[in-house]
Amino acid sequence: MEATLQEGKRLFGLKRWERALQELLQVNTENLIAEETTELAYYLGLSFAKLERYDDALLYLEQVVTASTDPLKIYQCRMAIAYIYAATNRSKMAEYELDQLIKNGFESAQIYTTLAFAAWSQKKYDKAVELYQKALDLDENNATALNGMGFILVDTNRDIQRGMRFCRRAVDKKPQNPAYLDSLGWAYFKLGDNTEARACLRKAIELAPKASEIKAHMRIVVGD
Repeated sequence: MEATLQEGKRLFGLKRWERALQELLQVNTENLIAEETTELAYYLGLSFAKLERYDDALLYLEQVVTASTDPLKIYQCRMAIAYIYAATNRSKMAEYELDQLIKNGFESAQIYTTLAFAAWSQKKYDKAVELYQKALDLDENNATALNGMGFILVDTNRDIQRGMRFCRRAVDKKPQNPAYLDSLGWAYFKLGDNTEARACLRKAIELAPKASEIKAHMRIVVGD
C-alpha cells in the first residue's frame, strides 16, 4: 500500500481531516490495486464529508457503494450519503439510501434518526415522531433520537412537558452539544421560563456562534 495512503488513513484516525485530505489527494492511483482504489475512495469521501465539502464527498462515497465488497464500508458510506442528502434538503434521496440499507438487513438507531430528520425536514411530523420512537426502541439512550423527539414535541406544541424531558435527557448525555442546548432552551421558553431559556441558548451560541437557528431562537426569547 502506498505510503501516502497509509499516512492519510493515520491522519484520518486522528481526526485531522484537512491534513488527511491533503495526503490522500497526493496518492498516485496508478500504483494501486482495485481494493486499494476503493479504500482511497472511502477515506476521501469521509474526509470531504467531515469538512462539509458534500459534492466532493458524494463522488467518492458512491464509488465505494458501487465497488466495495465490505458490508460495513457500504453501510457507513450509505449512512454518510443519506446524512449529506438530509443536510442539503434532498430528503427523498436520503430516504432512498436508508431504505436500501433496511432492505439489505441493516437496522440501527442511526438509520431511524436520519430517516426521522428527513421526515421532519419535509414537515411530516407524525412520521418523524414514529421514526424517532423506533430509534429509541433500539437504543433508549440515543442522544440524537432523544433530542429530535423532544424538539418536535416542543416545537409543534404536541406535548411540551414530555418534550422537555426528552431534551433534558439529551443534554444530560451530551452537555456540550449546542443543538441539544438549543432544544432545551426552546423547551424552557415554550414553558414560560425565559431565564432558563436564555441561559441554555446563551451557552449554545457560545459553542456554535454561527448557528442561525440558535440565534433566531434567542431573538424570539429576548423579544428582539
